[in-house]
Amino acid sequence: MIDSIKIHFSTDNLLVLNICLALIMFGIALDMNVRDFKNLFQTPKPVIIGIIAQLIAAPLVTLLLVYIFNPPPSVALGMVAISACPGGNNSNYSTHLAKGNTALAVTTTSLSVLACIFTLPLYIWLGGKIISFGDRSGIAVSLGFTDMLKIVVTLILLPLAFGMYLGSIKNNRIEQLKKPFKIFSQVLFFSLIIAAIISNFQNIIQYVQHVFLIVLILNAAALATGYFFGKFNGLKEADCRALSFETGIHNVTLALIIIFNFFGGLGGMALVAAWYGIWDLVTGFSLAMWWSRRENSL
Repeated sequence: MIDSIKIHFSTDNLLVLNICLALIMFGIALDMNVRDFKNLFQTPKPVIIGIIAQLIAAPLVTLLLVYIFNPPPSVALGMVAISACPGGNNSNYSTHLAKGNTALAVTTTSLSVLACIFTLPLYIWLGGKIISFGDRSGIAVSLGFTDMLKIVVTLILLPLAFGMYLGSIKNNRIEQLKKPFKIFSQVLFFSLIIAAIISNFQNIIQYVQHVFLIVLILNAAALATGYFFGKFNGLKEADCRALSFETGIHNVTLALIIIFNFFGGLGGMALVAAWYGIWDLVTGFSLAMWWSRRENSL
């Protein structure tokens, strides 16, 4: 059973993963500025709809998929963990490629990252309480809202604050370091994923079929939720494209840290997160390239 397997991740690798997340959040913050939040006041409707789509609509769609497909509990918890995480740092780049509203994407990412300091521990904690499928529900996990909050504050809030502070300083050297820094953090992250895959290759080969299709459906549903939620609320095409990436591309590094810290590398959760992290890059880039060849003035 996939619920009984563990994806092994050494203490040293977990420490590096924590550092990797802090570096990624620091890199995101270098491009954040207090002025970015002016969109919230100048054109509040798209921003508010984007936040609702990401923090409320997408998690509800995820729970609906859990109800429909009734996956093993560890897979269901992995789905909840992914949907609870804020937008990934590739969402803004994908929005730019797709001729979407990049300013809206940046603002939504910034707000969702700040909001996740509270919503992420809450959603995962609630997910651990409500996901139950008869006699398959006995998953031993260590869920502590306060402990999760500490990790989120340490690895997200503090790097964000420091990054925003440095980003506000007009310095050519800092500007020159932004792109290499982002590339380095991404390479480090994928190196860790590859190392984890190699060390757990047999388990992955044996159980990946349990998460392969559900991740494809979850990702497609998340992308569609952002796009059509925007359309339903009368947003422009460029705004809808931005919200699609904001709800479909997630910060998988954060999800993995939560999984390894509080769920002991629970097999279904870890496999969902790892595969989602790979697949949302494929769909994000593919969708962005397709939209880049189409007008956004619909």
